[in-house]
Amino acid sequence: MTAEESVVPTLLGPSHRSDEVESTPYVVLVGNPNVGKTTLFNRLTGENARIGNYPGITVERRIGSMRLLGPDGVQTSVHLVDAPGAYSLSARSAEEQIAIDATLGLHENPEPALVVVVVDAGQLIRNLYLVVQLIEARVPVVVALNMVDEVEENPPNADAVAELLGVPCIPTSARLGIGIDRLREAIAGALARPPHGRVDIDYPASLRRDVDRVADSLPSQWRRNVERDRALALWALTSIDEDDELRAIDSSLRERCLAVRRDAGDRDLDHEIVSARYAFLDGHTDRLYGRVDPHPRKHRASERLDRVLLHPIFGFFIFVAVMLVMFQSLFSWSDPLISVIENGVMAVQGLVVAVLPEGVLRDLVTEGIVGGVGNVVVFLPQILLLFLFIGLLEDSGYMSRVAFLMDRIMKALGLHGRAFVPMLSGMACAVPAILATRTMERQRDRLLTMLVVPLMTCSARLPVYTLIIAALFPPSQLFGWLPVQGLLLVGMYVFSIVMTMVAAGVLGRTVLPGKRVPLILELPPYRVPSIRVTLRMMWERASVFLKEAGTVILVFTILIWALLSFPRPPHTATHVPGEVAGAPASEAETRAHAIEHSFAGRLGHAIEPAIAPLGFDWKIGIGIIGAFAAREVFVSTMGIVYGIADADEEAAPLRARIRAEQKANGEPVYTPLVGLSLLVFFALACQCMSTLAVVRRETKTWRWPAFLFLYMTTLAWLASFAVFQGGSLLGFG
Repeated sequence: MTAEESVVPTLLGPSHRSDEVESTPYVVLVGNPNVGKTTLFNRLTGENARIGNYPGITVERRIGSMRLLGPDGVQTSVHLVDAPGAYSLSARSAEEQIAIDATLGLHENPEPALVVVVVDAGQLIRNLYLVVQLIEARVPVVVALNMVDEVEENPPNADAVAELLGVPCIPTSARLGIGIDRLREAIAGALARPPHGRVDIDYPASLRRDVDRVADSLPSQWRRNVERDRALALWALTSIDEDDELRAIDSSLRERCLAVRRDAGDRDLDHEIVSARYAFLDGHTDRLYGRVDPHPRKHRASERLDRVLLHPIFGFFIFVAVMLVMFQSLFSWSDPLISVIENGVMAVQGLVVAVLPEGVLRDLVTEGIVGGVGNVVVFLPQILLLFLFIGLLEDSGYMSRVAFLMDRIMKALGLHGRAFVPMLSGMACAVPAILATRTMERQRDRLLTMLVVPLMTCSARLPVYTLIIAALFPPSQLFGWLPVQGLLLVGMYVFSIVMTMVAAGVLGRTVLPGKRVPLILELPPYRVPSIRVTLRMMWERASVFLKEAGTVILVFTILIWALLSFPRPPHTATHVPGEVAGAPASEAETRAHAIEHSFAGRLGHAIEPAIAPLGFDWKIGIGIIGAFAAREVFVSTMGIVYGIADADEEAAPLRARIRAEQKANGEPVYTPLVGLSLLVFFALACQCMSTLAVVRRETKTWRWPAFLFLYMTTLAWLASFAVFQGGSLLGFG
């Protein structure tokens, strides 16, 4: 079975024990979202991790090696797996199923020797719900009571937690590195003597009978002992219903669960199960805390701050102000580094020109490789700054508030408020954002979100935006204090959010009609961002960007260079058509004529009638064609176009060359109106083959990728047409 054939993991098939795969034991790290799980993972592994997919599915997992010193003094190594965040083992979507697959060793996952549950010390009772489920399933557990530094005024009693549940509980602070060595010791001890805690949940007698009926229908591969069987039966009752989207569930198990639900009549089985577990936890709250106040002062401060940041009016103004400061900083803070990289690229080009003899090889190296890739890498400082700000906002807890704010608008669009979380991820890249839609329960909501996420302004659009804005819009002030460039960049992000919402509203009422379900979204307390974690995230993103620049962008840049360079004009050509008869053409004129009649130039001229109403010429047409491989390729393509066309002129950055381009009558070719039209086109057009590929993989059909490409391209053309033609009629041309 291929990954594409099993996007949603099956829960059938034999468990794979660790000794059947290799001798090194597996330890799985699980926990609710926003509990510092990944930070703790980095501490335990020394950030020595690799990224791979879960068996049989396309969801990424992080796995690292952890060194332990056992009770016998022998040093051992274990695999530590960072599972996706999960509030419970109940599953109705693909990503939610990963938790039970990873912790119970189902669907080709090696059965873990131990599960470490990361618990937020400030949300103890809610976080212990997952621990209770694992203990019921007889899974060996160690509890990491994380973020103890944030609840110093009334911390939970770790010893009391351990005594209540019968499993080790270690207080930690992954952010500050507190308790990491003690946690390693507890893990080593638990591997030597696996702890099987016990909890006494007072389920109603009628529910116990229902659970036993379901347990009798469990697949034989799942069954071990009475406690585990009943725990899996409870999982099945809370996960399998007439509306779930679980696949490959044994037919007898599904039929039994549906029969039990029908026989239950008006009873709410989900409520009976959940309320019984929380009744157990709530009944022991007083013994788990130093005093009966499970709500720390810091959380109350967060509530007061939320009254302002979540205000239906002031909250939006604050959000726009934060975005304005962030995007203006992308220009003002990154410009010195951009200039350094631009000068470095030109210096390398000059060195190559001095070393290599004139010819095809020198042109390939200077314009195709150094110039093409360099014109993309030059925007690395801005991309790093973007991820720095996003990382700080996410780590502080503010991004969750933004999603909550946007839910008030999304209610009117018929879209699940949880969809805005993948949309926020879309500001980085549409591909992982589309994968993140698996956390949504309904297929209709997932598909609708997939179709609108590519409208969000991703980091690949940032080089295009900044090139156009820096080249065609002066760094002036509006009303004497508002920076034009930063304001325009903020406007493009706001424009993308608005268009995403509009598209969701239209598609949700026409192509994919359906009712909206309520939003359930955790608002974590505000925290001081971890610079260490944010810088690591920036490094990972920079590595991905540079890898893409050195592979995909490099390949397509060389291809574009070849299309722009061939067929080469005869060396005997001394006259360019259209010049005064008998007058010798300059080298720049000869090269401009050659590029216009190259293979790429002919393609650009072929599509020029379709893009001329948008204010674009054949050169921009070449860039648009190249951008279908990756949006950043537009920048490198334009760099090659102007690098070849102006080869004998004084070297200048690409943005300066675009700004200086003139028509025969001396008027600029690219005006601010043309720049605005181009910004709108790139904001809406679906120029990303990777996005189309992942939509195809998630939907298992070419129907939806084709629809996505068609509607976004049509929308981009119409919007760009309206901007350019409307602006021209108003006299801005």
